[in-house]
Amino acid sequence: MDSLSDNALMLKVKAGDSQKLGLLYERYKKWIFNFFYQMNGDQAMSEDLVQNVFIRILKYKHTYTPESKFVTWMFQIARNIHNDAYKKNAKKEILPLDEISYKMHTKDDIEEHIEHTESQLLLHKALARLPYEKREILMLSKLKELKYKEIGELLGCTEVAARTKAHRALQDLRITFLAMEKH
Repeated sequence: MDSLSDNALMLKVKAGDSQKLGLLYERYKKWIFNFFYQMNGDQAMSEDLVQNVFIRILKYKHTYTPESKFVTWMFQIARNIHNDAYKKNAKKEILPLDEISYKMHTKDDIEEHIEHTESQLLLHKALARLPYEKREILMLSKLKELKYKEIGELLGCTEVAARTKAHRALQDLRITFLAMEKH
């Protein structure tokens, strides 16, 4: 049963086999938690939001259609839950995002290690300065590695528009990072 596709499992859930939701939960709980945690920086809140995603999946299972990819449908639910929580808590502080930082290899040389750590911290601060929408698209495209077509479906825009938004968000991050680096 573990080898069933996400879509096949979700269709079984939709047909009334709610226990199959457990398999989807096991597949995606860490993935969704990381998304929430990197958007809000609050571990307890992120854990609660993951639970809310799967509760909502069960509640709205009737809206699932096999034409859409399960991950895209699930992420739309996750985004809605996060947006609701964000508005409710108006929390704008972001904690460090190790997974989005550039892959830098530390050397034995202490100066390079310090420089690496400072660059990572600066990148996290630059990311935190971006507007919510730009942080979100960077998370989806770079961290969660969703395809632009899927991001477009989530954001309600075309694949080309999603690619453009991600490119602009990355440019803004680069500009912010470089400006902060000069100071």
